[in-house]
Amino acid sequence: MKHGTGIIKEVFLDGSAQIDCTTDLIPAPGQYLLAHAPASDSPIADSVFFSRSTANGFIAAAPLPVFWMPGISLSLRGPLGHKFVIPLTAHKVALVAFDDSPARLHGLISLALEQKSEVVVLCDSKTSGLPEVVEIQPLQAMLEILEWADYAAIDVARENLNQLLEKLGGWDQPKARCEAQVLIRAQMPCGALAECGACAVTIHHQWRMVCKDGPVFELNELLFKSSRECGSF
Repeated sequence: MKHGTGIIKEVFLDGSAQIDCTTDLIPAPGQYLLAHAPASDSPIADSVFFSRSTANGFIAAAPLPVFWMPGISLSLRGPLGHKFVIPLTAHKVALVAFDDSPARLHGLISLALEQKSEVVVLCDSKTSGLPEVVEIQPLQAMLEILEWADYAAIDVARENLNQLLEKLGGWDQPKARCEAQVLIRAQMPCGALAECGACAVTIHHQWRMVCKDGPVFELNELLFKSSRECGSF
C-alpha cells in the first residue's frame, strides 16, 4: 500500500474523472484507492475505483464528489482490497453490472481479450466506448449467460446484495463450471485501518469488512449465506 498525490486532469459528463498519478498507485479492477482533496471541508476520504487506463494514470469510475474539478490535487492511499482475477482457463467471460454502470468492470475487458476470451457485458444502463467484439445483453439474460460463461465478475451495491443472491438462489454455482466473483460497493471511510464497521456484512455468521476482506468476494462464499444473514448489514 502506498501514499501519494494525484491530480484531476479531466472530469467527464458521466461523472468519471481522469486522475494522473504514479503507476504504483493505480488500482487493479476491483481494488480501490482512498482519495481526499485537502482543500475540501470533508474529513472523510472517498473510495475511488479503476475503470480504464490512461497514459499517466487512470479513469476513476463515477460517482465521484461533485466538487472535484480539473487541477485539484488529491491525497491518495492504496491500492486497497482484493481484486478481480480472471482464470487463465476462462474463454467465456461475463461482466454483470447488477444495479449501476459497468464502468468498474471495464478494466476486465482488455484483460479478457488479451487471453482471447469472449466477453459479454450485462447491464440495464447506457454503455458506450466498448470494443465491437464485446456483446451487450440486458440483465434479464443473467442466468442464461452465467450458464454459458467460464467466469463472471459481478458489481453490486451492498444494499442490493440480497436481491442479487435471491436471483441466483436457483443457480447451483458450486456444481457449475462458471467461477464467479462479486464486487460489493459500500462506504469504506476507514480503508481497513480502523475496522469502523461502516462497510460490514455477515457471512457464515461472522462479520466481514468490505474494505479489508473485499471488496471482491467469491460468489460461492456469498451464496451460502442464510436468508437471515442476508438481511443483516
